[in-house]
Amino acid sequence: MTGPGEPEIMVRVSSADELLWEGPAQSVSSENQSGPFDILPGHANFITMIEGKPIIIRSAGGDKSFKYRTAVVYVSDGIIKIFTGV
Repeated sequence: MTGPGEPEIMVRVSSADELLWEGPAQSVSSENQSGPFDILPGHANFITMIEGKPIIIRSAGGDKSFKYRTAVVYVSDGIIKIFTGV
């Protein structure tokens, strides 16, 4: 778990019809076809497909884990957007 005062990045997890979770985080971790990866505040623009692997959001309030058959993780303008059921 991370501590207070660490840099944060906004994360939004949504499906086609609803917002599932939103909040600040210190990192997001998962695994794509190339292997494990972490997204931290200040990350470059990035897009990837996640298939059946956990997506772990680490925040000051504790870790949250989401797992979907398919999801797209998209980083742009300092926001991580996770789209499920794609």
